[in-house]
Amino acid sequence: MTDEDSAFDVLGVLSDPVRRRLYRYVAAAPKEVGRDAAAEAARVSRSLAAFHLDKLVEAGLLAVSFRRLSGRTGPGAGRPAKLYRRAEGEHAVSVPPRSYEAAGRLLAEVLENAGLDRELQAAARAAGAAQPDARADDVVAALRARGYEPFWDGGTLRLRNCPFHALAAEFPALICGMNLALVEGLAPEQWSPAMDPCPGGCCVALSKNKND
Repeated sequence: MTDEDSAFDVLGVLSDPVRRRLYRYVAAAPKEVGRDAAAEAARVSRSLAAFHLDKLVEAGLLAVSFRRLSGRTGPGAGRPAKLYRRAEGEHAVSVPPRSYEAAGRLLAEVLENAGLDRELQAAARAAGAAQPDARADDVVAALRARGYEPFWDGGTLRLRNCPFHALAAEFPALICGMNLALVEGLAPEQWSPAMDPCPGGCCVALSKNKND
């Protein structure tokens, strides 16, 4: 089986609408999710949610851990709950095959070697501001539409996913600077994006200005 065949099989698991709802809920959650919460979010029974969640685990789309939610230990503490989180791997299919990641890597290498960080950031900031919904009041929706998976952490809006993860891992200074500039261009004026990495997520976080 080729890598393309494997990717088709993995993404084919999401053809079921219940599995898509469950995957989206778990993937967007800032913490691990139990079966009861997932079932409620997908509006299905606990047993059906458990079945589909485990199918997503088998496909490599979700990962599991076990923990007692009560925090108690020892005899009488009950069985540990099975918890789900998004798996670390990435899955993509292009028909016909394309290699945008390879082109992105080459361009990033050239920009970094040429010291064009500021020029890239200026272009990214302008691109963010030029988006149709740029400066929209609902910055959460705008970020969600771009795959950032925003969530609230107290008064801070954190981003669960980095849309540029592969390039950011290889060219962190270049790509994270570009990402911050892009979000600055996209966010309304009452928001202040800043470098504040989320564990396992994006390097950028947003907070509202104190006078707003």
